[in-house]
Amino acid sequence: MSQRGAKLNIGNRLRVLRKSLGLTQAQMAAQLDVSASYITLIETDQRPASAKLLMKLAQVYDMNISELAPEIDTQLTADFEAVLKDPALELPRLPQSEIDAVLQASPRIAAALVRLQGKHTDAMMRSQTDENPLTDRNKVEVLGQIARPVERVRDWFYTNRNYIAPIDEAAEAQANDMGLHREEPHVALTERLRHHGIRVRILPASVMSGALRRYDPHRKELMLSELLAQHSRRFQMGVLIARLEHETLIEEVMTDAGFDGDESQSLARVSLANYFAAALLMPYKRFLTACEQERYDVELIGHRFGASYEQVAHRMSTLQRPEARGVPFFFVRIDRAGNVSKRFSAGRFPFSRFGGTCPLWNIHGAFETPEQVQTQVIRMPEGASYLSIARTVTRVGGTYNAPAQKHAIGLGCDLSYAARLVYADGLDLGTTEPTDIGLNCYLCERRNCASRAQAPINRKLAINERERSLALFRFEGEV
Repeated sequence: MSQRGAKLNIGNRLRVLRKSLGLTQAQMAAQLDVSASYITLIETDQRPASAKLLMKLAQVYDMNISELAPEIDTQLTADFEAVLKDPALELPRLPQSEIDAVLQASPRIAAALVRLQGKHTDAMMRSQTDENPLTDRNKVEVLGQIARPVERVRDWFYTNRNYIAPIDEAAEAQANDMGLHREEPHVALTERLRHHGIRVRILPASVMSGALRRYDPHRKELMLSELLAQHSRRFQMGVLIARLEHETLIEEVMTDAGFDGDESQSLARVSLANYFAAALLMPYKRFLTACEQERYDVELIGHRFGASYEQVAHRMSTLQRPEARGVPFFFVRIDRAGNVSKRFSAGRFPFSRFGGTCPLWNIHGAFETPEQVQTQVIRMPEGASYLSIARTVTRVGGTYNAPAQKHAIGLGCDLSYAARLVYADGLDLGTTEPTDIGLNCYLCERRNCASRAQAPINRKLAINERERSLALFRFEGEV
């Protein structure tokens, strides 16, 4: 977990290593040229391991430092902590050190418990809602968030850090073949479809009957609504090219991913075609070079590639090619009610699997200043800090009688990468006090929060009939 000033506690792993070598603490200390008491303090997590000690361990015992100090998956941490808060487990509040010890020593067991709890919750909610799905508003909300096909595809992209190598490389090769860096993209894409005998038609919204894109394989026509902006028209042509020319590749990727069920497969197929379209219009090497040169200025890069703010921000979250990585961004899109309709992460930003997002996060405040970029340094409960960039975007399809929807786009990265972004100019990253946020109110135990809408799911409400505080909900143990 990369975070500024993070402490690296490797006590359990160091103890396992020492015992596997048949060494006493004194013997290991002598070999590492440190005191035995220092080894004792590290093994009991009373002292963090220094970089010097890690290098010495790697040298003396001929091992990879990552074996002792692997990156803990922040999403797994968030999911595991949420599982432990399930009231059905009847667990007392566990100290963070105990949770961290399990995650460091046995991450696969923790992941298995998360999957088991998910299946249990799914089965429980399914049986309860079979009788009457509207008997409990909270159950309906939770049930909606465990839409399995959506979560299955999201989890797969998250596991792959939002970078799908075969699709990305094929799109980049095709962009070079089509000469998109030389030709006007709309002309080049139209010509490519013409090679397949497909005609592109821009039709009135009334003719499209609410649809933005429709493909008729029998008449060989791609019909696009007049409501689509030029960048969206190009994107939809790219999607069709993906389906026409790379269907076999997409199916191979899906087979390797192990998607099961018609809904998961259909959603994955659509997602991969969309991924291809973005990578075709913003080819990896050219796009990464532009990002690094322009310090990830989303709007400027959008002008350069003829793409929308959302398209560019989303593409930035995919730049994780092993030999040429960009900044590991997270990307999220919400509506005015706080509902999350997109979330991706090239890093390890933790997202909640249900409920909305923290109201203290500046992504909500973006609606107050439409089309303007807002920056904020945020800190999650486990201590990781991020630079968050938020801005509203207007969706396609607006008319007088049906105004286009507005969404807020959140883009951000670990604070250690912030200096590479134009949005950090003017911020003193060393002294700026982060805004403490949580995943959502159900899972957050921050105290005395005036923005809290729910008590944590594993804590009992504390009701004081004689007092009214800023916080609407207080819970037992809160001072």
